[in-house]
Amino acid sequence: MGVLDRKIDFAVIISVKNANPNGDPLNGNRPRVTYDGLGEISDVCIKRKIRNRLLERGEDIFVQSDDYRVDDYRSLRNRAEGELTKDELKDPDKLREAACKKWYDVRAFGQVFAFSGGGRSKGDGVSVGIRGPVSIHPAFSVLPISISSIQITKSVSGEGDGAKRASDTMGMKHRVDHGAYVFFGSVNPQLAQATGFSVEDAEGLKHALVHLFDNDASSARPEGSMEVYRVMWWEHNNPSGQYSSSRVHRSLSVSPKPEVKEPRDINDYVIEITELDGLKPEVIDGN
Repeated sequence: MGVLDRKIDFAVIISVKNANPNGDPLNGNRPRVTYDGLGEISDVCIKRKIRNRLLERGEDIFVQSDDYRVDDYRSLRNRAEGELTKDELKDPDKLREAACKKWYDVRAFGQVFAFSGGGRSKGDGVSVGIRGPVSIHPAFSVLPISISSIQITKSVSGEGDGAKRASDTMGMKHRVDHGAYVFFGSVNPQLAQATGFSVEDAEGLKHALVHLFDNDASSARPEGSMEVYRVMWWEHNNPSGQYSSSRVHRSLSVSPKPEVKEPRDINDYVIEITELDGLKPEVIDGN
């Protein structure tokens, strides 16, 4: 398959039930909330999950987390120096070409290589920024969310021989009781030409969006507490797009059913897509 030559827009609807979708470390790891009380999942969090799903499919990923690391490199610098040649690290054009060819997330999201040159001598090497064609918005809940907090206690000995009971350690856990979140994104074909992002890569992105929470369970997000409910995928027929991304994204409406005063489930919402002439989305139910 060739390099992507047409614009793509997409939207993802997420259902959250008794989970912490994205904790805020500056706020005691409480679920992220806007000033209006809407729940938020950062674009960085979403990209992390996309990278993890792509890693599971066998794609080469540059920015790997420690939990999902599939090689022996302990840092981005080590990975770049281990996989790229000295000649590529010194030449900006060669670095861009090699990095985009090697790593899916570099040709999709872009990357700043500020450690090029291998740290050999001062002034040796280059700093290269790569713009990726895939943009991801943060996810926001349709309605203000309700957060429940519980106090937890650890009363086991973490050190010593266990003969003496350790003092109880107190902590807090937070969860969103229910929330329907929506995020949008797009793929820019002009930037895809520059990085080599292909039609096959776009299909891989679509698959990752549908399976965003597969193998993603944790104490904060128990299995089944978060799901991708639906993915909308608009594929334009030209590089500039038949409509602006804002108009395409605005064509999706998610709102509570008129008879439901307080939604408790994703089925309590009405999902409507305003038809745009000549642009019909592919609608994919979550797995």
